[in-house]
Amino acid sequence: MKILLDTHIVCWQYYEPQRLPEMARRLMVNADAVYVSSATVWEIAIKARLGKINADPHRIAQEFMAGGLIELPVFSRHAALVADLPLYHSDPFDRILIAQAISEPLHLVTVDPQLKQYSELVIQV
Repeated sequence: MKILLDTHIVCWQYYEPQRLPEMARRLMVNADAVYVSSATVWEIAIKARLGKINADPHRIAQEFMAGGLIELPVFSRHAALVADLPLYHSDPFDRILIAQAISEPLHLVTVDPQLKQYSELVIQV
């Protein structure tokens, strides 16, 4: 199985590993490939700059690449697919992650129960 990590999972992995759900750990260990979206790094950068989170987007980008995670760029096909998604969730970062998961396809690992409405590809941990 190939998985895409949502922003909470990435932040917890690097900054608060005790909060990372055991199921997420198991999925990452057993996955054929683990992806992190460039949109996740972008979201971390914005929220860090606004003071909403204490995280370093440069560090996260370096560490996930060094740790064997695969960067998934936001392609135009991902951005275009956002227009077709139902409005279950208004957060633009979550919507692009859903579009990426559907488009590739990848299983999106998230803690957000709202995202399960979009696809069977969403795994809530």
